[in-house]
Amino acid sequence: MSIEELDAARVEAFGEQALGIVNSGFLSLMLGLGHRTGLFDALSGLSASTCAEIAGASGLNERYVREWLGAMTVGGIVEYDPGTGTYVLPAEHAVLLTRSAGPDNMAAFAEVVAQVAPVYDDLVECFMHGGGVPYSQFRHFHADMRELSAPIFEATLLEKTLPLANGLVERLERGIDVLDAGCGGGYAVALLARTFPSSRFSGYDFESDAIELARSGADDLPNLRFDVRDLAQLNEGDAYDLITAFDIVHDQAQPRRVLANIAHALRSGGTLLMVDVAASSHLEENIENPLAPFLYGVSVMHCMTVSLAQGGEGLGTVWGEQKARELLTEAGLASVDVKRGEGAPLNNVYIATKP
Repeated sequence: MSIEELDAARVEAFGEQALGIVNSGFLSLMLGLGHRTGLFDALSGLSASTCAEIAGASGLNERYVREWLGAMTVGGIVEYDPGTGTYVLPAEHAVLLTRSAGPDNMAAFAEVVAQVAPVYDDLVECFMHGGGVPYSQFRHFHADMRELSAPIFEATLLEKTLPLANGLVERLERGIDVLDAGCGGGYAVALLARTFPSSRFSGYDFESDAIELARSGADDLPNLRFDVRDLAQLNEGDAYDLITAFDIVHDQAQPRRVLANIAHALRSGGTLLMVDVAASSHLEENIENPLAPFLYGVSVMHCMTVSLAQGGEGLGTVWGEQKARELLTEAGLASVDVKRGEGAPLNNVYIATKP
């Protein structure tokens, strides 16, 4: 098709869309920098201020702050008064960009882009030759994920997620045996152990760095232990009344074996509480999902590739509810109930029982 045969209006519209994508890519990195450096938190506590005043309040280099403020101004995030040379972060923006926003902090969410960006060159090689990028290539991954997930767990785990499983809170209060499978930095299971001192908790992860981080944050809890364990090699039978799995199954090299091992480790009548991405297994059903570009992008940049790096199945972030139900049933778990996680729009909550 020649250029003359193209729909000129459609070409122009897509050109504007593509330019917006490139601009937004850089703005997402700038949002992440604002979170990591504390600039948004500093700005939220200031009235209209000069760049020098903002740099002083945040303890940062003025020249870098000035250029960052330029990006924030042209991006419509910070307001600038050229008459006074001052900047202000509108309160309506601050409630979505500061640490006080908790799970609504979009700047912390944007930092995921920066976390996966360093493996770009490695991914090009994967596109050319196959394989994957291992966890070891993602610097600070577990610490970053712990920081990102902590406010979500604080806001949702105890009051919104646990009550979705009938009677679970009462059982935890009486005392049961619990495993957090793929615990990462251990924030969720430590929160549970502090809240339910009569129950006994374990956290397993195959990354030693993750377990070291988890132990450092929970050394005051006598009812919690952490171990470096590969869930694909787990061989514990009838050991737990509850197993939790927070956003980890789709990353696994061998998700079917992991779920089968989880089912084997549960006692009869035990519960798997699995939190994972809310999406369909069918591409056409995800087109209207406002988070779909993020989900497919982070799958390419992290979730799918870390599985393929281990010779795994490579389910990817968007494995979807249909595939999740299939694998849970295949593992021998029954009564699979799926509920939307309130306060965590990215996730579904899967509640499955061992017969």
